[in-house]
Amino acid sequence: MLSIALEGFAISLGLIVAIGAQNAFVLRQGLIRSHIFVVCCICAISDATLIAAGVLGVGAWLAEYEQGAFWISMAAIAFLVVYGILRVKSALDPQAISISESGDDNLSTVVFTTLAFTWLNPHVYLDTLVLLGSASSRYDGPEREFFGIGAALASFIFFFSLGYGARLLSPLMENPKAWRYIDGGIAIVMFAIAFSIALPLL
Repeated sequence: MLSIALEGFAISLGLIVAIGAQNAFVLRQGLIRSHIFVVCCICAISDATLIAAGVLGVGAWLAEYEQGAFWISMAAIAFLVVYGILRVKSALDPQAISISESGDDNLSTVVFTTLAFTWLNPHVYLDTLVLLGSASSRYDGPEREFFGIGAALASFIFFFSLGYGARLLSPLMENPKAWRYIDGGIAIVMFAIAFSIALPLL
């Protein structure tokens, strides 16, 4: 059973470590020390929920609803473009962050943004419902459950490591120029992902 759980862990970690909009957002929240625990919990619990659904075979059922995937993609594109624009504006007028204080983002705004980055990301459905769901189909009963547990554990470890590990870079964050590059880089990631989602729809 342990080897099966480790397989689920490795596959899940391999899928989640790729640079994406959600990871960039978690990293930024970690850098400014703004509601890190809440952000990491939302991301990890959402992933675990989707992984459980994938292991239970929900992915095959959802794949039949192509129109639903289209509207999720459209909403994701709009959200990513708007967030990218906000990061461009921030990069044009960068502000230093005091590492002695936490970020002052409104909690409800952070929760909404985290949920949007998670549930409006078409790639998360591919990774959790389809890819992990397919990988777990080789197993039955308890073995499949252990695969799902390993996959979900990878998500928890990754997001909390990313969110709290970002603090190691905090001494660099008091320089406004650093935030110019960080927000500019995040904006590029957002626009690139929005384009990659839109390209198949054109």
